[in-house]
Amino acid sequence: MKTFNLCILLSLAVTVYCVPLQQVTAQDENFAENYLKKFFNLTEERGPTIRRGISPVSRKLSEMQRFFGLQITGMLDADTLETMKKPRCGVPDSNIAHFSTFGNNLKWEKNNLTYRIENYTPDMSQSEVDDSIEKALQVWAKVTPLRFTRIYSGTADIMISFGRQAHGDYYPFDGPDGTLAHAFAPAPGIGGDAHFDDDETFTFRSNTGYILFMVAAHEFGHSLGLSHSKDPGALMYPVYTYRNPDTFVLPRDDVNGIQSLYGANPDKDPSVEEPRPPTTPDACDSTMTLDAVATLRGEMLFFKDSFFWRSYPQSNTPQQSLITNFWPNAPTNINAAYESQQSDKLFLFKDQRVWAFSAYDLERGYPKSISSFGLPRSVKKIDAALYDVESGKTLFFVGSNYYSYDEATKKMDQGFPKRVDQTFSGLTGKVTAAFQYRGFTYIYSGPYMFEYSLRTGRLFRVLRNSYFLRCTNY
Repeated sequence: MKTFNLCILLSLAVTVYCVPLQQVTAQDENFAENYLKKFFNLTEERGPTIRRGISPVSRKLSEMQRFFGLQITGMLDADTLETMKKPRCGVPDSNIAHFSTFGNNLKWEKNNLTYRIENYTPDMSQSEVDDSIEKALQVWAKVTPLRFTRIYSGTADIMISFGRQAHGDYYPFDGPDGTLAHAFAPAPGIGGDAHFDDDETFTFRSNTGYILFMVAAHEFGHSLGLSHSKDPGALMYPVYTYRNPDTFVLPRDDVNGIQSLYGANPDKDPSVEEPRPPTTPDACDSTMTLDAVATLRGEMLFFKDSFFWRSYPQSNTPQQSLITNFWPNAPTNINAAYESQQSDKLFLFKDQRVWAFSAYDLERGYPKSISSFGLPRSVKKIDAALYDVESGKTLFFVGSNYYSYDEATKKMDQGFPKRVDQTFSGLTGKVTAAFQYRGFTYIYSGPYMFEYSLRTGRLFRVLRNSYFLRCTNY
């Protein structure tokens, strides 16, 4: 009997201000056991419950926690249960690696592959579907010897179709949301084929639905032999992530994965400078300089490149995500960020513009020029922003100086700019990020963080910038 490797891409249900569950119920225990059986090959066993963390349940919990970058406790804690309850892909995650391939490095034994679009979704024009599919395949062709040719009749290596519920492959879809699509690993017959759930709303560029290009590019990774990656920045991460198709560059983890199967693109022109494949920032990198740090309704947010980590009081481990998963209209590689408690808004700065967000939503009229705060037009960007809870002022750091902005009057204070080292003794380097936490002010300069009392100007400690951004390499 022939078996196939099926890969299912599920949607990511994001809640910006979620609170992890504090109590584990018997229902949660049953849910977790079923989760570990399905995705981490937990075998049936009678005996102590999952809450007690007894092997082999404890071992499988540790395996799952390691895969998702959680604190490895071997226990069903709130963070682990929250991660288990996120909508996700149906393929097992038991391979504790970054990129991974199917068993025995399952791949096509040829580099010239055909594809056929059997039908279309009513959500998009046929030309938009054609363009999305072609560009999704080219994501992989750019970095490998693989070449794709479209055919319009007969059986192609990769047959592409849209369907609802039971659609002829024994893996029925589940209606709106949840499962978006699935694909089969390379093999004769149905192998390589990709099916998309027509109960979803697929879009060409809009972030109001699921962007077909992103879903298809992920699925074609499976069609070519890649399984899932534990890298949250990878295209082959198990959950759907929003990215701009016009600026998308295949991440380094995915490039490494597909080239482990097929090698590099021999036709690449060395004289043409291509964008570098992005890598996912590592919280354990002691040399990392953060782009910005801010608070948001009791959480701490740490920004780096296209990513940020969320750390909240109920969690032992910061959760890493793409910025655009939470704020699709936000910039990446930002310069500064802060939360205004007066307006309950998060401000993100990049170059000479500022974006203001209320929860997920970009405020009307933004982005604006940073001069809208009253900063001189000679200021081309700010290096960091700090909201002071006690005074209601926001400090903007620009080079070796800083400005003070009154959030109540919406005006710059007189007598500024001032030199940074006049207020923050011992700080001689450029300020790269800043925020307040539990009454202390933290000023980042490169890989170091300086702990101050803003009221007295006293310096208490100099710490690594990973002090709050806890490393999860246990």
